[in-house]
Amino acid sequence: MSARRALAPAKLNLSLHVRRVDSSGLHPVRGLTLSISRNDILVMEPAESDHLEIHGADLPTGDENLVWKAVSALRSAQTERPPVRFELWKRIPVAAGLAGGSSDAAAALLLYGSLVGIDGADLARLATSIGADVNFCLRGGLRWIGGYGEQIGDRLDRDGDFVVVVAVPPFMLETARVYSAWDRIGEPEGRAVGGMAIPPGIRRHGPLVNDLYPAAVSIEPDLDDWRVELESRWDRPVLMSGSGPSLYAFFTDQAEAGEGLELVPEEARDAFVASPQSQGAHLVEDGG
Repeated sequence: MSARRALAPAKLNLSLHVRRVDSSGLHPVRGLTLSISRNDILVMEPAESDHLEIHGADLPTGDENLVWKAVSALRSAQTERPPVRFELWKRIPVAAGLAGGSSDAAAALLLYGSLVGIDGADLARLATSIGADVNFCLRGGLRWIGGYGEQIGDRLDRDGDFVVVVAVPPFMLETARVYSAWDRIGEPEGRAVGGMAIPPGIRRHGPLVNDLYPAAVSIEPDLDDWRVELESRWDRPVLMSGSGPSLYAFFTDQAEAGEGLELVPEEARDAFVASPQSQGAHLVEDGG
């Protein structure tokens, strides 16, 4: 077997409605979710023993990494469990509300699944067992999600294109802590952004709301300062993805987005331009 490669796109929450915790101890959600063109790259090749090397981020490489959790899920259904070596190039900011780890897990499912002959519905079933976002990251596109994030709707069409600029403030927010804060401060609804403020291609799915935004601000008040500053510089509404702290806004095209990128404060942990993607994690040829 020669080396195989997969791209793992970031996930952007366009809308996220949260409901109070239920008997499972989790919060049911309903959200509008989009794959964007910021990709981690995962390469797999045969090896004498399992190994994971990560470039671009200081992350654990042992069993707790979602790449190995994906491989373990596949091996649990197999009698043959060939060892492999992974190299992961991180381009999606870590702990930023962009599902980078879940997308890496989806890429690992595809890669190792292609090695042991598992694909399609079997991969989707295993994805749900690994993490709530992994199933979406495996399928990608523009979709409504439900349940605890694991229920995936049909891919939605976009009428026309748009571009986003994503800015990551210089702090991290833990997802569990943000959800706990949402409970503590009274289960607030987020600010609604709709009408002409969102691109025509997704306007019918609006207004866009992230209920976790007030909770995130209650933990890290500087987040709201970042949003206000970006709205002033970009002259348009700014939204938060997932549990944060990534902030983003819509732009008409790459040229306009490039100008917006130059206006991001230099203190940002990361910032980039991305476009919508119609697929999630996917295998690519060496030249792809």
